[in-house]
Amino acid sequence: MSELQTSIAALRKSYERAELDETASHADPLQQFEQWLNEAIAGQVPEPNAMTLATVGPDLRPSTRIVLIKGFDARGLVWYTNYDSRKGQELAGNPFAALQFHWVELERVVRIEGRVQKVDEAESDAYFASRPLDSRIGAWASPQSQVIDGRGTLVANAAKYSARFLLQPPRPPHWGGFRLVPERWEFWQGRKSRLHDRLRYRRESDGGEWVRERLAP
Repeated sequence: MSELQTSIAALRKSYERAELDETASHADPLQQFEQWLNEAIAGQVPEPNAMTLATVGPDLRPSTRIVLIKGFDARGLVWYTNYDSRKGQELAGNPFAALQFHWVELERVVRIEGRVQKVDEAESDAYFASRPLDSRIGAWASPQSQVIDGRGTLVANAAKYSARFLLQPPRPPHWGGFRLVPERWEFWQGRKSRLHDRLRYRRESDGGEWVRERLAP
């Protein structure tokens, strides 16, 4: 075993910042998520809105990437992307996905599983119009997930679309929002001796009440 492998195997951390108790948590997982997200923002956690998105392709192989949450409410959690990208194509073929937030400094993880659907065009239009101009041009310039010759391709595309649209690029037809409608939530709080707190919320039926239960770490 190499020195690096030995040092990795020896890495340990004792989680002692907080606890997560059934009696103190919200009955509604959305309220619990909002509280933790607010605490991550207030605690100046780096990129508290970053989340891992897991999808499954037609070959049944999972893939993950980091996306940014751009909104959430009782309908679900929203992010925006290129619909022709790998994640977009995988969601078109299999509309189930998982999200994960990892707020390292707070020793917390939130996992969400559910069905994914596109947001309506008006919602995508409104968000696209709020983005900086360079980001709007970038949505046209990047054939996301496709093989390109080099960075020069992106630069040339950006110049082309900047000249074409000037200051008013419209939303590309291949770009918009996805919304994950939660079916399961899990909140993980690190605890000492690896006896972590894990609370899962699940629905017993579509539209039914949330059932809150503790899982062994």
